[in-house]
Amino acid sequence: MNHVDDPAGPQVARPDDHPGTVGRFGNITRMVIHPTGDNPTAPNAGTIHYPAGTGFPLHGHDFSQVWYVLNGECRLGENRLKAGDLVYHADPHVEQEMFTEAGCTMLFVQYPGPTTGARPIYDRRFDADASTADADMDLTR
Repeated sequence: MNHVDDPAGPQVARPDDHPGTVGRFGNITRMVIHPTGDNPTAPNAGTIHYPAGTGFPLHGHDFSQVWYVLNGECRLGENRLKAGDLVYHADPHVEQEMFTEAGCTMLFVQYPGPTTGARPIYDRRFDADASTADADMDLTR
């Protein structure tokens, strides 16, 4: 077996060590791994918490992502997600409306779409004025 020399080693991060950033849908995101100048190919990864009574509207992305529900429950379109559920979104994809009555927290990993090559959004992601903050795919096409 060939081994790749990795002098940097793995990147280890703990979401609880990062301050949460409030998103435009009332969610609290702890983005612990993300692209930087030193590591431009890193995925977006962290936790996202939706307090009771929050969610997001129908929207789409050109990148891929995986979610793992850590706690709580939510409705994603016709699906009821609960702790232990794993969700995969291929690229491009449409995310159905999500809503949580009691709150839920998910681990997420967003990465370049193998089909589209589109990278997940990080720059200006938490800027409420950014038109591409969370919906980078035009659903009208």
